[in-house]
Amino acid sequence: MNSSYETVAASQTDQVLGVAGAAGDYLDRLIIKVNTAATATVDIQDGAGTAIPIMPASPGGGVGCYVVELKIFSKAGAWSVTTGAGATVLAIGNFT
Repeated sequence: MNSSYETVAASQTDQVLGVAGAAGDYLDRLIIKVNTAATATVDIQDGAGTAIPIMPASPGGGVGCYVVELKIFSKAGAWSVTTGAGATVLAIGNFT
C-alpha cells in the first residue's frame, strides 16, 4: 500500500485528509506536535460520525512530539482531523 501524508495546522476544524476522501481510506498514524499543552487536543472523525478523541488537553508528557499508531480504515467517508490551538498534526496513510 502506498502511503502519503498531510499536514494539519493548529486550530483546524474537521480538515479532510486527501483531496476528497472516501470510505476505505487508511489512516496509519498521527504525529502530533504539542506546542502548548493546555490546548493540545486532537480528534479524528470517520465521515460524518462522532469525533474520536486522540490527544487530550494537557497531555501527561506536556510539550513535545507524540506518535499515535492507528492502522484503521474509514467506514463512513473521509477521515478528518480537528486540532486545538496548541497542536499540529502530520497524518500518514492512504487518502483519496
